[in-house]
Amino acid sequence: MDDATRYRAVSSRDARFDGEFFFAVTTTGIYCRPSCPAVTPKRANVRFYPSAAAAQAGGFRACRRCRPDAVPGSAAWNVRADLVGRAVRLIGDGVVDREGVAGLARRLGYSTRQVQRQLTAELGAGPVALARARRAHTARVLLQTTALPVTELAFAAGFASIRQFNATMREIYAGTPRELRASATACAGRATGPAPGGIPLRLAFRGPYAATEIFDFLAAGAVAGVEEIRGPRGCRTYRRTLRLPYGTAVAEADERTGHPPRRRPLTGPACPPRGAEGGWLEGRLRLTDPRDLATAVQRLRRLFDLDADPYAVAERLGTDPLLGPLVAARPGLRSPGAADPGELALRTVVGGPPQRAAELVEAYGKPLDAADGGLTHVFPTAAELADAAVPEPVRALCAALADGRLVLDAGADRDAAERALRQLPGVGARAAAYIRMRALGDPDAGPDGAAGAWRPWRAYALHHLWAAGRLTAAEWPPRGGVRP
Repeated sequence: MDDATRYRAVSSRDARFDGEFFFAVTTTGIYCRPSCPAVTPKRANVRFYPSAAAAQAGGFRACRRCRPDAVPGSAAWNVRADLVGRAVRLIGDGVVDREGVAGLARRLGYSTRQVQRQLTAELGAGPVALARARRAHTARVLLQTTALPVTELAFAAGFASIRQFNATMREIYAGTPRELRASATACAGRATGPAPGGIPLRLAFRGPYAATEIFDFLAAGAVAGVEEIRGPRGCRTYRRTLRLPYGTAVAEADERTGHPPRRRPLTGPACPPRGAEGGWLEGRLRLTDPRDLATAVQRLRRLFDLDADPYAVAERLGTDPLLGPLVAARPGLRSPGAADPGELALRTVVGGPPQRAAELVEAYGKPLDAADGGLTHVFPTAAELADAAVPEPVRALCAALADGRLVLDAGADRDAAERALRQLPGVGARAAAYIRMRALGDPDAGPDGAAGAWRPWRAYALHHLWAAGRLTAAEWPPRGGVRP
């Protein structure tokens, strides 16, 4: 896109581009998402930025009306497997906050200077600025949804000092932390405090979202003790436990999606269906340590594939003779990822129905401090299974994860990971491709022989075929479990 095209998107308040770029207004000092409902500024007063962090580095503060820091992430980071794409995914997972820029560079296999240079060239901000924007958003969520003392909240969001926290919030949101909390309380008409169901979330997505099919897919493979589905179809809640860097969590997401009100009357046959411009999943998090908030949110986003670009997928697959009718029947169908890549790999190699993985959970999983409905454990790690009485393929996978021969974190090299998986005993091409698709979030992963015309969206093509009942277990791993 050039700047003229971006300005047209801003003028039409096109939500399809939320998160793909941001615009700032020099006369107000504010930056916004493209769909911001405010009056469109004059072109001469507008600057465009590839990331919220770049706009903040340019001296602009976030719009309080459209909250540009809360938009879906750019879909490019799902597709790209280069240094920048991998770095963005790791920063979103909190690596810079926990390990610093040196730790990020070490995971990527590049020098800190090279990582800094490439991120700045493409995103207008380096890893420190990107992590700072992430911390500020986390702090705003905690301020407006919990009753944590401001001092405790600052360190929970990842800030090194109270002075740094206060300065950042003033710079980005044009208000002190207490003012931001007070404004949220006034809007809600009640005192801000811990919600009984945990920290409430709105997990934003762009375009349509086929929630029913996503929940069907997750329900079919749910592992007892770690996952559960409550409620009737159409009104279900997906619940699961999470193992996080500082503690554990219970996460929930509702099937029924939320959508913003129409900003202008839409009538006639050209009127898009409800939710065509985007919306959100309502969610909740109960954390044992609030420092894990941003990481938990990012892992939920990967699980539900909320940063995808359904328009690009539909444009490519919708013209295929086989897939075209399926894409039209299920607009916004996503390719679910994994909340924990190592867990997904272990469940895949265990194979069979979900009950097999549930037996591992019962025998070796870490129990929660207190059971939460049907959730009783977090899934065992590779280290916890290393000396367990498990089949040889599972033992080999655990060893590879433990000694670093296999890396399955958010910034893993997808090609290297698949090669390492195929070298393990009992892990065939289909299982390796499935792990690549879900654990590593590759939108173009698929079994050998999948149609090249579907690239770079072969994973989405497979989900359309699954949802339509066009694939059998012999053709591709079944939903309820994966046989290597």
